[in-house]
Amino acid sequence: MKSNISFTINSEKEFEKTALQLFEKQFEKNSVYREFCDHLNIKSQEVKSLKDIPFLPIQFFKTHDVKTGEFTPDITFLSSGTTGQIQSQHKVKNLSLYEESFTKTFNHFYGNIEDYVVLGLLPSYLEREGSSLIYMVNDFIKKSKYNESGFYLNELEQLSQTLINLDKSGKKILLIGVSFALLDLVEKKSFQLKNTIVMETGGMKGRRKEMIRKELHDILSRGFGVDHIHSEYGMTELLSQAYSKGQSKFECPPHMKILIRDTEDPFHYLDKGKTGGINVIDLANIDSCPFIATQDLGKKINSKEFEILGRFDQSDIRGCNLLVL
Repeated sequence: MKSNISFTINSEKEFEKTALQLFEKQFEKNSVYREFCDHLNIKSQEVKSLKDIPFLPIQFFKTHDVKTGEFTPDITFLSSGTTGQIQSQHKVKNLSLYEESFTKTFNHFYGNIEDYVVLGLLPSYLEREGSSLIYMVNDFIKKSKYNESGFYLNELEQLSQTLINLDKSGKKILLIGVSFALLDLVEKKSFQLKNTIVMETGGMKGRRKEMIRKELHDILSRGFGVDHIHSEYGMTELLSQAYSKGQSKFECPPHMKILIRDTEDPFHYLDKGKTGGINVIDLANIDSCPFIATQDLGKKINSKEFEILGRFDQSDIRGCNLLVL
């Protein structure tokens, strides 16, 4: 079943119009979001631009059922976390919408996922239940036309040989891995890859010392013999992702947008080059909340690209490509 969401927004004006229509729906049918707006004394008729829209703090997914209307979810995704931490819960009404969103997003940046051998090196995610990332990569593996696609847990020797053989064959390869596992791999074997996209999608998960992204990417670039390390920026609470093709410059698909808020004033937005909190508009996230105030810090590079620079102090350590810079 295909959605009626527009994944081909063609202008800023069209994006804003769609976002404001979604705000009206959220204000009317999402009880958690409505209560949040009422607490801020926000009147729907006063919201006339993107910067007027209230962004729901991401922590609400830990304490409330963030749903637009009443429904039984197809699936509930859970955030990663150490023992004792409260996990975010994202109740997804329609899994086909999530699949459509992440497939169209990947295709927008990289072309058809079917044309890639997909190798997933995501041990920390595979070892727990409810990971939205595992669901996405598993779907990529199923869509791939190559039988060699699959997950790897601790079989680094097998993965090394598979990767070398596949890369020599000239096939296009996507190796998507959590940072600590990619480091484990290049410590065991050096590569000179010509046809492989190496994509990191998470921090050290307590398995290694955290390091700045540039240091991580330098080590991985040398180890894999590639010019750039790619990155994925997604989270449990959203249905869409941003991607970086190198140098930590992330870009959103047409149906997603990043705003940088002042850390002292959530309704004041910063110009490019200035560091603040990352707000995300995800037009696919119609059944929970499309307007999320994250605990991530970042800055706009230009009208399309942004950087992730870390996290607010005292916020939980969470995966999804968050490194201390």
